[in-house]
Amino acid sequence: MRANVILSAVLPLVMLTGCGSVSAENSIQEQTSAVSVQDPMDADIEGKNTSSGADEASSGERYSQIDIDLTEMDSSMIYATVYDMVNNGDDYLGKTVKVTGPFSYFKDEQTGNEYFAVLVSDATACCSQGIEFVLDGDNTYPDDYPSLDKTITVVGEFNYYKEEYNTYCQLLHAEMTYDNSLSWEK
Repeated sequence: MRANVILSAVLPLVMLTGCGSVSAENSIQEQTSAVSVQDPMDADIEGKNTSSGADEASSGERYSQIDIDLTEMDSSMIYATVYDMVNNGDDYLGKTVKVTGPFSYFKDEQTGNEYFAVLVSDATACCSQGIEFVLDGDNTYPDDYPSLDKTITVVGEFNYYKEEYNTYCQLLHAEMTYDNSLSWEK
């Protein structure tokens, strides 16, 4: 009983110390450098939809090398990497990023701007960070996009921008795939 009380008091402290910036940066560098290069869009899989604005022949060829493959990381590393992207965006500019998660959409009613994102959750699924993506071509919502919360995979060139005091990550020239049979579990 006493061991359980001590463990329950110490475990949260150990978990918090694992979030230090030096160890997180080292882990991020280790995982991103160890990721194998894969076909970014798996365009040959039946049942997948691809929207990129490019013709079918070039689909998946644009991104033959993935610099940061978030799909190969565990949930803690994904969230840590995205956090690092937001806070150290210059280190990631122009790198090719691949990410999977639920599709999200937001329209700013004041400006009319539409934002499309793939959501990334932390290990406990209590916090999420969206990575905005911009498809090439003339795409319209909802016609050229999946339903909300549909699991998607997006590959694109990392960029960031600032609005007022906030920094936003985005993937430019993005390619998106999704399987019609899969949707994100809530």
